[in-house]
Amino acid sequence: MQKCDVTGKGKQYGNNVSFSQRHTKKVWKPNLQNKTVVVGGKKVKLKVSTQALRTLKKKGLIGA
Repeated sequence: MQKCDVTGKGKQYGNNVSFSQRHTKKVWKPNLQNKTVVVGGKKVKLKVSTQALRTLKKKGLIGA
């Protein structure tokens, strides 16, 4: 499943619109990375979006 464990970001749906105005279904998936994070002394594997990863690094929760 394409969903960030931290922010809850998921797939977004919409339409591709061609020059002739034909509408076809399109899905935008978040850029997820598998990361191991130490929480309370235990290692936990998380699927984290890159935006959430930047925030965690900024707050010092993940080492650079």
